[in-house]
Amino acid sequence: MNTPDISLEQAQAAVEAAIKKAGEIDTKMDIAVVDAGANLKAFARMDGAWLGSIDIAIKKAKTSRFFDFPTGTIGELSQPGGPLFNIEVSNGGLITFPGGLPIKDADGNVIGAIGVSGSSVENDHAVAEAGVAAI
Repeated sequence: MNTPDISLEQAQAAVEAAIKKAGEIDTKMDIAVVDAGANLKAFARMDGAWLGSIDIAIKKAKTSRFFDFPTGTIGELSQPGGPLFNIEVSNGGLITFPGGLPIKDADGNVIGAIGVSGSSVENDHAVAEAGVAAI
């Protein structure tokens, strides 16, 4: 049985939609899309986006795919005393604040994830949502 996976066309559509949303809210973003295996499938660094956010965007996408949850949800669960406390030190380092979202196909299968970094976590999340909506 084949695992459903995001296509290059879908990944690029997600990146383009995220870029458009970032432009609408006047921010510069790094945008990463990973496939079902959490491998980088598409990436864009908008002109002027922070260099340090490249790694964060990729890790947000990977974190979201590893656990099939929004990164902000993982962050809520990983606070001191929470059931996932210290999870961010696993898997070579995770990002547990908003901006990473799973991407699902029409049947509800997770086919990849998007990670966005470069602004406030609220803006990162909004841009990631725009990318997901394009699929």
